[in-house]
Amino acid sequence: MAKDKMNIVIGGEAGQGLVTVGYLLTKAAIRSGYSVVVTQSYQSRIRGGHNTYAIRMSADGVAAPQESIDLLIALDADTVNFHRGELAQDGCIIAGEFKADDPRMLRVPYKDLSPPRQVNIVALGVAAEMLGLNEDLVARATEDYFGKKDKDVEENRNALRKAFEWSRQNRRASFQGPSKVANPQRRVMLNGNEAIALGAISAGLKFAAFYPMTPSTSINLALISHAKRMGLVVEQAEDEIAAINMAVGASYTGAPAMAATSGGGFALMVEGVSLAGMTETPVVIVIGQRPAPATGLPTRTEQADLEFVLHAGHGEFPRAVFAPGTIEECFHVARKAVDLAERVQGPVFILMDQFLADSYRAVAPFTVDGIMAVRPGADPNSVAQPYKRYAVTESGVSPRLLPGLSKNLVVVDSDEHTEDGHLTEDLAVRKVMVEKRLRKMDIIRKDVIPPSYDGEEKPEALLVSWGSTKGSVQDAAEKLRAGGKRVATMHFLQVWPLIPDHFIPRMKNAGQVVCIESNATGQLARLIRRETGFGIEKHVRRYDGLPMTPESILRDIRL
Repeated sequence: MAKDKMNIVIGGEAGQGLVTVGYLLTKAAIRSGYSVVVTQSYQSRIRGGHNTYAIRMSADGVAAPQESIDLLIALDADTVNFHRGELAQDGCIIAGEFKADDPRMLRVPYKDLSPPRQVNIVALGVAAEMLGLNEDLVARATEDYFGKKDKDVEENRNALRKAFEWSRQNRRASFQGPSKVANPQRRVMLNGNEAIALGAISAGLKFAAFYPMTPSTSINLALISHAKRMGLVVEQAEDEIAAINMAVGASYTGAPAMAATSGGGFALMVEGVSLAGMTETPVVIVIGQRPAPATGLPTRTEQADLEFVLHAGHGEFPRAVFAPGTIEECFHVARKAVDLAERVQGPVFILMDQFLADSYRAVAPFTVDGIMAVRPGADPNSVAQPYKRYAVTESGVSPRLLPGLSKNLVVVDSDEHTEDGHLTEDLAVRKVMVEKRLRKMDIIRKDVIPPSYDGEEKPEALLVSWGSTKGSVQDAAEKLRAGGKRVATMHFLQVWPLIPDHFIPRMKNAGQVVCIESNATGQLARLIRRETGFGIEKHVRRYDGLPMTPESILRDIRL
């Protein structure tokens, strides 16, 4: 009997091409109409080590990773030894001629089926046939990935054909693939970082500066791939200090700007963040979270930078912090961040993490008709004369003219300044300027995205989450409901500022509240208590570098 949901894991050393197999299998599955959640786990090395690429797929929809494995594609013996205990009872291992043994292994004679350079194509073909994917569809996905040079196309086609034929004759009869998709719908294959890039571009982003740092680098690579067509400048700086200051400088001239980094890189950016706060310059900063302190586990995942980002930058100035939980939310939050930064003239933050950054999903194409890009700067004809860049206003937002686009002189100062932008040490002016800047928080508060809620009004348990744990929490809640528990979920897409009326009544209506976070200290729960006085007593926390899964939640939760 076909399975509703399946988990396929490709394992091997860095350099063996397991990501290529995983990527092509994912693309073929999506083109066949399946929903997918990809989890990439890799060590911080160019070659060697043990890496995995996991694809959870379903005909009916899937939102979270899974620990148990239905099909294990082992490119080396370590993969078998490390993961045999996770294999489902009716699971199967696709293996080569290396030294490892398991009764569930299906040994593929790679040398007989292809030249060495096509071994990964054979593994792809055997797995695709076992999963019931169409051979021509897999071949087209391979051609799209590698290009259509005649020799390569012919060699890959031959390897795939032999792999499919061999699998049909030798597959394990007990292995059942996933349920078929009746009417496949067109979807786009995107990961979180790619969606962030596309969302920012759609909002009018024109400049990005970065220093390469896992897991945020692919945001900038995605921006680079669209730069020429979209009139976008992407600059690789010498370090993160230069990157943030380039972004602030570009924004000052009228180019909506972004800087993407990770925790260690952001630590170097905080003075530039404070500069944006004082000069009231729009900038979007994306932080791809990973385990710390210091270098920590540079290629793993965590949610431990919330408090850091919330307080980064000396002094007091307005900010907003978003933490998307799905690929769609990544796109829309990036758009919102660019727009909000322009409206409040200051820094806006997006908290990502390695899991969501690298997790491919099947996404319905975004509707872009009618989408408007931001328009930086005020109309010079609409400002009072003489022009004052930091004119005190009721909203706290002053008219921002762009230098060189009018007869007005635009004066900006990183010291405390008067309304016309010149340095001052007048303490009365200082007080007025602090209050002017902080009034912009009212604009941010009025535009806060309330946490989403799913479940009955008075559940016996409310599961609270933020960021990338969203799908796993929803999946765990479904399993608890199936077991007779009355469970609701609440997910924070925006983690700052917090508006108590958005969530405290629901928390008080629940029999118990459980906060589920990928950090050791419960940073969201502490923030909620600090801002509202409501104490969340129960917690599920994961901080071993692996993403939160429904299984890990159900192991630790006590209801």
